[in-house]
Amino acid sequence: MLLIDSFRSYLNSTSKSPLFLCGDSLHVLSALPSHSIDCCMTSPPYWNQREYHNGGIGLEDDYLRYIANLLEVTQEIFRVLKDNGSFWLNLGDSYLNKRLLGIPWRIAIEMGEQQNWIMRNDVIWNKIKGMDTSKDKLRPVHEHLFHFVKHNRYHYDLDAIRSKPRRAKVKNGAVVSATGVTGVKYKRQIELSTSLDEKEKVQAESALSETLRRLESGEISDFRMVIRKQHRTTHSDSTRVSGRAKELAEKGFYFLYYHQNGSKPGDVWEILPEDTSNRGTHYAVYPEDLCKIPILATCPLDGIVLDPFCGSGTTNVVAFQLERKSIGIDISRSYVEQAKERCKILL
Repeated sequence: MLLIDSFRSYLNSTSKSPLFLCGDSLHVLSALPSHSIDCCMTSPPYWNQREYHNGGIGLEDDYLRYIANLLEVTQEIFRVLKDNGSFWLNLGDSYLNKRLLGIPWRIAIEMGEQQNWIMRNDVIWNKIKGMDTSKDKLRPVHEHLFHFVKHNRYHYDLDAIRSKPRRAKVKNGAVVSATGVTGVKYKRQIELSTSLDEKEKVQAESALSETLRRLESGEISDFRMVIRKQHRTTHSDSTRVSGRAKELAEKGFYFLYYHQNGSKPGDVWEILPEDTSNRGTHYAVYPEDLCKIPILATCPLDGIVLDPFCGSGTTNVVAFQLERKSIGIDISRSYVEQAKERCKILL
């Protein structure tokens, strides 16, 4: 009852300062109202990776029991998440008797098949660096960040996470794309083409003129033109599997346009692990940059971010920086106190 009262009071407040709740994540989650959370971002303790002195998930003797326990938590997250919400799950893998267990994918598959989660992305977090003293395998430097949703329609603000767009410029009286391609070059390629008939050349030149107009006015930030027999199709030459190849076969050309607000991120993120030298006793901190895209894209400004394994509060710190409310849950009171201290610095 106290947890529900704290949650309701937080919902009704204007403060964006995070709310931290100490307790077992499954127990605390079970007390939260259904359909009350906009975005969940978390990195649970990995199985058999560290000595946790506070109990909880990650200390199971059997990795199958670990998976089962974590699936109970993801089921509760499904319940408390709004229908248009998102769940981002960061998990590392573990070895047993030299065998890589595939734990992140075992959990992700079970979430989809048993709990009706829809996986939208498997982001590869390239940590770039990492220690490994073994002499019979490669050095592991990546982890998975899965993006799950409950329904096909969900909140996603793509413009909030686009990179800074490249811009066209005018050089010697001609519009030059950000990649250095000029309309003059494409026009010359059209004129000299032996694969386009006269009608197709007229259509291609007209389309090119319109594209250059849009580029100069700022409607698009950049473009590429693909002309039959002069450039490769973007994905496949097969008209059966590629709409671009079909367009090229039928029209003789097509355009690739770059959004005026920039390009959207890919699914491989190169982010160095967090420097833990000033994090007290918590050594499993993921970097703040790992949280920014998920929160910006899938939590509205008036929404609430949840981290049921908040540790030292990285998710909550980023949510606060991005002006979102957030709730952090952890079984360790010392971790919760660390998280509170981190967030106090921001106030």
